[in-house]
Amino acid sequence: MAEVLSQSQIDALLSAVRSGEKDVNAQSEEQQEKKYRKYDFSSPRKFTRDRIKMLNGIFDNYSRIINSRLNARLRANCEITVESIEEQRYYEFSNALTEGDVLALIDVAVKGKHEDTPAMLYLSTTTALSMMDRMLGGDGAMDESIASDYSYTDLELRLYEELVRDMISVMGGSWENYIPIAFSYNRTDINPTLSQIIGLDEIVIIVDMKMQFSNISGRMSICLPGEILTNIFAEMSRENPVRRAAVESKSNEIFDSLRDSRLEIVSVLGETQLSLSDIYHLNVGDVIDLGRSKESSIYLDIGGYHWFAGRMGTHKKNIAVRIDEVLDQAEQKE
Repeated sequence: MAEVLSQSQIDALLSAVRSGEKDVNAQSEEQQEKKYRKYDFSSPRKFTRDRIKMLNGIFDNYSRIINSRLNARLRANCEITVESIEEQRYYEFSNALTEGDVLALIDVAVKGKHEDTPAMLYLSTTTALSMMDRMLGGDGAMDESIASDYSYTDLELRLYEELVRDMISVMGGSWENYIPIAFSYNRTDINPTLSQIIGLDEIVIIVDMKMQFSNISGRMSICLPGEILTNIFAEMSRENPVRRAAVESKSNEIFDSLRDSRLEIVSVLGETQLSLSDIYHLNVGDVIDLGRSKESSIYLDIGGYHWFAGRMGTHKKNIAVRIDEVLDQAEQKE
């Protein structure tokens, strides 16, 4: 219980604030102390921050895809955002489920090879029922006090299957910039608390997404087993000949367009410094000493760097430079 101040203590506090002795906006040392998330060294993280960041971009794209599909299918404005992507143990995900919850199991095929472990998709009960009501022509208004052990009817399970099947079918589109992956609906697990889909201590990635309708909000979670992601990242790290061939074909198009481009090449005879007074009094016929002999090399500059060295001469009665050496660009840029 909070401490109750006496009237004299209240008066003294107000007096200190008026005189400037006490800053009401100042925080205590305990409040100013930064909070850090505890790290369990006995079970180190399996996926790096870069991998999590990449998954965040993938599922941001996926949220936009299913957002447009649900808006058209449910005839309602829906906003879907990714709230968090975290690496956890499977029991942390499983313990948050109740007996009435339903999971959609997802088959995953990486480059045509099917994975043994399924991924999982979870829709909160109120959100799923609201979406089903809209599919049947209702306004999607739901009672927030639905019992936690609510059991879906056979008709609702059928509608649930049609709904998640459509959402799962487009999941692979968000991965196409990295690797071809196919996601397909497998089955509905009506009591996930009793069925052990994967080991409780297995590493999983939980993608938590918020779904906001005009009259109700809920969440959707996607559970990706670590084994699947390990295989996906391994395939992405390997050399992909299909992608390489596509890059090579595009590189030919790029070089074809660059061949007709014009590029300025500057021949540098030498450099010197003159005072402003000397430049002002220059006249036709004056000689400027560059401090170099006529036999010294001349540099050809492209983009501010010395690319070639050569000798000055003539070619068909025109002043020309003969290239004698190609210079190392790495040394200049260092």
